[in-house]
Amino acid sequence: MTTIRREVLTLPAASLGPDNPLPPLRPLDEAHRIDDRDRAGLPRDMARQVDHEPLRSLLPVMVRDGYDRTRRARELDALVIENDRLRATVLPALGGRIASLRHKASDRELLYVNPVLQPANFALNGAWFSGGIEWNIGATGHTTLSCSPVHAARVPAPDGGEMLRLWEWERLRDLPFQVDLWLPEGSDFLYVGVRVRNPHERPVPTYWWSNIAVPEERRVLAPADEAYHFGYERRLRRVPVPEYDGIDRTYPLNSTYAADYFYDVPDGRRRWIAALDEHGHGLAQTSTDVLRGRKLFVWGTGPGGRRWQEWLTEPGTAGYCEIQAGLARTQLEHVGLDPESEVSWLEAYGPLEARPDGDWHTVLRGAEERLEAALPRADVDAAYDAWRAHADTEPGERLADGSGWGALEALRADLKLPGTPFDASTLGEEQEPWLHLLRTGTLPEGGPHEPPGPTLVARPWRDMLETTAATPLAEYHLGIAQWHAGDRAQAVRSWERGLVGAAERWPLLRCLAAADQAGGHPERAAEQYAEAFDDLCAHRPGAADETDADDEAGGDDRWTAVAAALGREAIGALLAAGRTADARAVWERLDPATRDRGRFRLAEGELLAAEGRPEEARALFDGGFEVADLREGDESIGALWARLGDEPLPARHDFRMRPDGD
Repeated sequence: MTTIRREVLTLPAASLGPDNPLPPLRPLDEAHRIDDRDRAGLPRDMARQVDHEPLRSLLPVMVRDGYDRTRRARELDALVIENDRLRATVLPALGGRIASLRHKASDRELLYVNPVLQPANFALNGAWFSGGIEWNIGATGHTTLSCSPVHAARVPAPDGGEMLRLWEWERLRDLPFQVDLWLPEGSDFLYVGVRVRNPHERPVPTYWWSNIAVPEERRVLAPADEAYHFGYERRLRRVPVPEYDGIDRTYPLNSTYAADYFYDVPDGRRRWIAALDEHGHGLAQTSTDVLRGRKLFVWGTGPGGRRWQEWLTEPGTAGYCEIQAGLARTQLEHVGLDPESEVSWLEAYGPLEARPDGDWHTVLRGAEERLEAALPRADVDAAYDAWRAHADTEPGERLADGSGWGALEALRADLKLPGTPFDASTLGEEQEPWLHLLRTGTLPEGGPHEPPGPTLVARPWRDMLETTAATPLAEYHLGIAQWHAGDRAQAVRSWERGLVGAAERWPLLRCLAAADQAGGHPERAAEQYAEAFDDLCAHRPGAADETDADDEAGGDDRWTAVAAALGREAIGALLAAGRTADARAVWERLDPATRDRGRFRLAEGELLAAEGRPEEARALFDGGFEVADLREGDESIGALWARLGDEPLPARHDFRMRPDGD
């Protein structure tokens, strides 16, 4: 019989650290927008969905950039669901990721299992890690829940056994979702029922891709003769499958550069994708037809792709690729979800044995026949129907708690969401001021010298902020909500009003500086940043008693994080405005531990280069540093190196993901 139990995994893991305390006001660094030339000729529904409300901002989510690259043995809570054939290990504190899927009958691991937990800057909001099966909801990119907890509980399964239910509130689109996992007795396939609900009286764009990491020494099969190719040069091209430019791209190691291949599975064809090793052993994923898209992601064999592979794990670990399944043809699209409606489907994951090599259509036909024998398409549809009858069943024993944001929204809108209760008991410190606003109409002032917390930006919360007392803190939060809504002029007016009588001006000054940057006023932005950093240094705890601001008073992580985040932005803005001496003054006031971080070593190199001290900047490279939160596709390290000389970029700093010249 299927069992669900708790387990503890111990593995080398880096600390996630504190979130960035500054609201993300800058435009989203989105690498998945296509060239206008590539829109011509797209299928009508695809062209419409490519333009359908792409994400413009991370708000209300905060950026997660406080992690490091120092790994030590740490314990991770896990939930294991198991029958006599399969064992799935789930990490509820890390987005509900399936870390391992082991086929007990053959003693084979079906996924790529990362031996370490190393966050890197791949999620929409920063911290993400590689390996396993992840559930991506929200908008194009890796979910903001990659390194966040989700709710988990036992639920009765359709066959009378137990299911493991995961659920959470996705904050970018304000949508609740659930993922139900169960293993029928004797089944070689893990069933996964997924539901995304729109409880609002307005349509909402949605997005879903299930990403499955598998070893890259595989051939990837999907029932398609064409695919949409998308690389880091941001061009979308329709290409033949399996060969493109004379090379069979269904073997991940045949590609030089990182790329996505979105397979164009014909209507009516069974939805599936598989990755098989040279002996024909591997993993298959299939689903009901709602989950229409299938994709292969490869890192490529070029130096940048190999460097990223090393960056995400430890030396000597084999590489991986990703096979994926989503709601649309490509990850460039968002699908409309009607008011008070939902979308749901069923996925299945299990072993497949089939011939991987040879003529494409012969290989596909053989694999489809083996898949049909192992798990008939009709059985997947029947399992979906059986699961839907249990999707509203209330959870039993709670196994993990997610965030309190869903509980807050459920209270605000008096939502009834059968099967996914967001209990008031999960409300925490971050929700407390907003709960007070909801119940009393007033936003409580924070304690003395306390950084403002996260801001809620949805229209109902913005309306409440507009009618509450106009305190400096309320004006700060209101301006952020107005900025998110696109009313930037009004946001600036709110922040300027908040400055009047504000005891601590730095939060508002930083918002005004970000607005000036976005408005094309670099000199004014630099001045606002300099004033904001001065004000922060004057008001942080213990500042009045300290003659040297290098020591963080009391070791408060919140203030360390604030100073690091504001200092980083201020240095960049001051350098952009040519105010090198002022940038140096900010640098000198950061605490030593902050200055030792790789991101700030890079900033120091840029500062030294601007000061005309290239030899000292070069010495930083020679001494070695690692920018823990280097963004996917970020070429700033290479750009600085090129300013310092003509030598080739050292391999340890080469993270370039596209061909030279693109």
